[in-house]
Amino acid sequence: MNHIPAPAPAPTGPASATLTALPYEVPECANARIALFAMRRMGANGLADARAAHALFTAFGEAFRRPLTLLRSLMADMAANAAQPIAIAPCCCARMTPSERALVTILSRVETRSDHARLLMQDLLGQRRIDGVLASAAAVAVAFADEGRPITV
Repeated sequence: MNHIPAPAPAPTGPASATLTALPYEVPECANARIALFAMRRMGANGLADARAAHALFTAFGEAFRRPLTLLRSLMADMAANAAQPIAIAPCCCARMTPSERALVTILSRVETRSDHARLLMQDLLGQRRIDGVLASAAAVAVAFADEGRPITV
């Protein structure tokens, strides 16, 4: 007779709150983790965050300016166009918020599945008109790919 085990009880207390707020693990793709780290730093400390710039300098070497400038533009565009809050986790956190997951997925799919990326961006920003922000996301994805660091999930 086949026995189907009962599901494990849901965690309670602080562990439950963490899993609810941060339901996703960070991506395995190192390039996606670099972008996520820089976005978290800029989201928490401003567009001129030195650690975000250093992370991109370390990853891209002398070619860091283009990805950094475009990532700053994307963050500014999202802040200016968001109709709802975009939740970010601390930069050292090994888990992601739903908003961060959507953003990393957008960056990985904006060129290959633009219709999917468009819907995710609309949900993330809470509005329909997202063409400018989506163009900024595409520019970031292309900048990473052009330097041999495509973002994948």
